[in-house]
Amino acid sequence: MRRQQRSVLLVAKGVQMLCASAVLVCCASQLAGAQQPGWPAFRGPYGDGHVLAEGDTKTIGLPLHWSETENVKWKSALPLQGWSTPVVMDGQVWMTSATEDGKEFHANCLDANTGAVLFDETVFTCDNPEPLDNEVNGYASPSPAIEHGRVYVHFGSYGTACLDTATGKALWKRTDLPCRHLRGPGSSIILFKHLLILTLDGVDQQYLTALNKDTGETVWRTDRTTEWNDLDEQGKPIREGDWRKSYTSPIIIDVAGKPLLISVGSKATYAYEPLTGKAVWNVPMPGFTPAASPAYGAGLVFVFTGQGQVEMWAIRPDGQGDVSNKHIAWKTDEAAIIPLEPSPIVIDGLLYLCSNQGMVTCMEARTGAKVWAKDLGGNFLSSPIYADGKLYFSSTQGKTTVFKAGPTLEILATNELENGFMASPAVDGKALILRTKTHVYRIEETPN
Repeated sequence: MRRQQRSVLLVAKGVQMLCASAVLVCCASQLAGAQQPGWPAFRGPYGDGHVLAEGDTKTIGLPLHWSETENVKWKSALPLQGWSTPVVMDGQVWMTSATEDGKEFHANCLDANTGAVLFDETVFTCDNPEPLDNEVNGYASPSPAIEHGRVYVHFGSYGTACLDTATGKALWKRTDLPCRHLRGPGSSIILFKHLLILTLDGVDQQYLTALNKDTGETVWRTDRTTEWNDLDEQGKPIREGDWRKSYTSPIIIDVAGKPLLISVGSKATYAYEPLTGKAVWNVPMPGFTPAASPAYGAGLVFVFTGQGQVEMWAIRPDGQGDVSNKHIAWKTDEAAIIPLEPSPIVIDGLLYLCSNQGMVTCMEARTGAKVWAKDLGGNFLSSPIYADGKLYFSSTQGKTTVFKAGPTLEILATNELENGFMASPAVDGKALILRTKTHVYRIEETPN
């Protein structure tokens, strides 16, 4: 179902005016034209964890080794909590944070070259936030998205805003996108052409919405059409509707020359037309509360069912309607290798996974055949990135293990920083921008 809403707070020249509608986070610049410099969204410039476009073989020069005392250009403390991945552009590093009680929601900006604080803006406040009721998620988990002159921040139903990167001030705000998160927001936003696309999969409402990125007005809204089958004897959703919630961020892919928005919800994966929100196909699935975002490669979409019945499915994306009977290329229920939070990555026909418990697995993307596996131990919530033939996996204990990408298992380095990772790595030129639970680092090779 699609419908227009009105109620946006526009902020211009110090005057606030009511006007129009909604938001989400991830980036689809791979379909919007030339590569954006920097790291414009959660999964980078192409929405897939790759620093460069597929087929681009030039060397970036990212560091291989670091520690608290090696190859740290700067280290900047973060006063508040947040798990959002930093975004980088035009010499700025932006991220979000919140007070642990969920009453203040901040947008933070650091100088990319020095780590100096440029802005710490209180974007939203909430007098009575819902308790998180878990030890993993926070109030500032969705990653922002950035383009030249504008950064977009999203805190789920607590608010979405567009800020001027020169002043840190809000150009528009939305606080009227309803959704009961129960355990906090998690889905990141996507920029696509003139749209900011948001995922709001709560326990009470489940929908995607696209906002005009210039005004904040709602362009479309599409509700999920999932058959939940989760009512108890009193006719109420089990666990307050927790089985209906999703934390995933969508991706946009090209299918036969047309863009397709792939979004994994609880108990189903959907494909939509990103400009209109029109549903194209769907795949009902077992499992609930998924958090890992999908990936695309070798002509297949790779999705994860979430908790309960833990599975990974490979879907051919060229169907219509319910494609579960004819478009599933392969699937696996080997729970030990399947991630709940870390997103997968596809490189040269190989699919790489990292489970929450640190089992890194390389598979043939087309067939699902296992190529190699390595148990790193530890715990993982962040998603890997790829550049210079190397894969970077960062754990909640603070270790980043660097693998050589390819069919032969080879670990190139293991590096450690204090306090551990919830956010995924970002890249700025030849540097890694790493956000731990308490600090942001610029990791860069330093001349001898």
